[in-house]
Amino acid sequence: MKVFILAGEPSGDKLGGALMAGLNSLHPEIDFKGVGGAAMQAEGLDSLFDMDDLSVMGLLEVLPRIPKLLRRIKQTVAAANAFQPDVLITIDSPDFCLRVAEKLKSTRPNLKVVHYVAPSVWAWRPERAAKMARHVDHVLALLPFEPPYMTAAGMSCDFVGHPIVAERQPTGEETAAFAKEQGIDLNKAVVCLLPGSRKGELSRMGPIHGEVARRIAQQVDGVQFILPAAAAVVEQAKTMVQGWDVAPLILDPRGLGVEENEHRKRIVFALSDAALATSGTVALELAAAACPMVVGYKANYLTTRMVKKLAQIDTANLINIVTQTREIPEFLFESCTPDQITPALLALLKDRQVANGQKQACVQTMQALGLGGDDPGIRAARSVLGFLERSV
Repeated sequence: MKVFILAGEPSGDKLGGALMAGLNSLHPEIDFKGVGGAAMQAEGLDSLFDMDDLSVMGLLEVLPRIPKLLRRIKQTVAAANAFQPDVLITIDSPDFCLRVAEKLKSTRPNLKVVHYVAPSVWAWRPERAAKMARHVDHVLALLPFEPPYMTAAGMSCDFVGHPIVAERQPTGEETAAFAKEQGIDLNKAVVCLLPGSRKGELSRMGPIHGEVARRIAQQVDGVQFILPAAAAVVEQAKTMVQGWDVAPLILDPRGLGVEENEHRKRIVFALSDAALATSGTVALELAAAACPMVVGYKANYLTTRMVKKLAQIDTANLINIVTQTREIPEFLFESCTPDQITPALLALLKDRQVANGQKQACVQTMQALGLGGDDPGIRAARSVLGFLERSV
């Protein structure tokens, strides 16, 4: 079987590596071609070019890269046509992947196309499903409620589980050893601060986190703060906290391997009594560790207006969405202030019932996302093979 597979960013590469491992275990002979990173290359992919060429965030960053991106799309389409695959598998990164799928479908309308990661049409821009259905036949969904949205648009779809459930959580021994190494007193409250992994996020959210931490320190004796910084903003974070009234422990990821750093972050989540997080996928990482959280998000004026206009739901938190509750407090846009966030975070530290309610919602979410079942990579591989068998 010939599989042409594409990923355009690290999260997609991770999904692709697990999927390829699943396919290799279930099918005796597969020839892979396409674009991917280290995880996919470890499973036998010889990437056409460096995947980092596609990892661009933000309009201003994308504009000067458009000519190169267009050349990469043209190169990828030519390579796929030469390879003559049985199936094209595209993973997230719709601006790249779906453009390639569209061009290939225009010349090979019978080519089977599978897309991994359903667009969040339940949250905003529902028209994306119908647009994607013009070039995609089958979808692998990370969330259990997504298949009906895809099938309504004319594609087949399977829920294959979220990759978060496959991540190894730390043992008690690892957590205790890390606390001892870093001088953390587990008999006193620990709060994890997650102001963001991008410079703009840190600039907007950092001052809010600093003021909330100051107020928490005034009311919780001996409280300790930990800030796991992303490599791209660690120096910015260190400069930022110099102006704070509290001194969080900043974890510098530089010099560590990707998995080592990710596991260290999971240790921090496991030992923390609560977290203040910028809205995003980190909420699921906290949920996997059953770490209670308060979520905030502040954006620039244009982004705020756009999101408010296009949003289909009243929460951005996946724990709330999956459990159909509002257990996780969210303070978005104008509501993202120390005055509103501080009481919610204090409640997690002082009221065991409030914290336990969140922990139960976190456990429920992980079960709904596939915890305890087969590895999502295997489930995704079965879905692809099953779709191809039905399509013969």
